[in-house]
Amino acid sequence: MAANTKQPPSFEHALERLENIVESMESGEVPLAELLAKFEEGNTLLKVCESRLKEAELKIEQLKKQKDGSAAFSSFETERGA
Repeated sequence: MAANTKQPPSFEHALERLENIVESMESGEVPLAELLAKFEEGNTLLKVCESRLKEAELKIEQLKKQKDGSAAFSSFETERGA
């Protein structure tokens, strides 16, 4: 018996789909109703991408920890100037 839980797309798939949505929206040939649906889907995909990137950032931070438990580098936010 298979579970009906839908897994979020991979980062790569979500980003590719998001890029396709942006291209179609920028074309100016999308009807308003479809444009709104694409905008909603794009927002969902953006959240998936942000979540996946945050997970990767946390994993990198864990891998970079020194033996004494202190971080071996500054956080991503500091490096990006945030």
